[in-house]
Amino acid sequence: MSDQPPTLFCVNHPQVATGLRCNRCEKPICPKCAIRTPIGYRCRDCVRGQQKVFETAQWIDYPLLFGVVLILAGLGAFGALYIGFFTIFLAPIAGGMIAEAARFVTRKRRSMLLYRLAIVAAVVGCLPFLGMNILAFHLLGVIWQGIYLFLMTSTLYYRLSGINVR
Repeated sequence: MSDQPPTLFCVNHPQVATGLRCNRCEKPICPKCAIRTPIGYRCRDCVRGQQKVFETAQWIDYPLLFGVVLILAGLGAFGALYIGFFTIFLAPIAGGMIAEAARFVTRKRRSMLLYRLAIVAAVVGCLPFLGMNILAFHLLGVIWQGIYLFLMTSTLYYRLSGINVR
């Protein structure tokens, strides 16, 4: 009789032998399928199931968020046409204000897709003003619009994805 434990094979890759198990469901997983978490390795199914617990957005949040962010980002881009150098200082503030408006309108519900949609809406809101500067061959305007777009969207995403639930 052998004292060797039986050879385990990955649930997703039956040809791959493994000694690793998901620390939640105990399924055998290979290093390709393992996702490192702060408490150990987990399979994709367990990680996906855990993420769904934290995704609370409802269908109405998506169009509401898109509309609010689109309008506010467009207004900020319009303002950036006139403030020039001060865009560097005011764009992050605008991003923070847009994030707060988005949080208010979605009632602090969360979803990674919601955060990404906010970025898309912000870019779409800024495109007409960026396009105007490009068509007018106004290089400085294009630069300030680009700086506004970059600083505002990065602040927006950072503020939205870092929501603290109270």
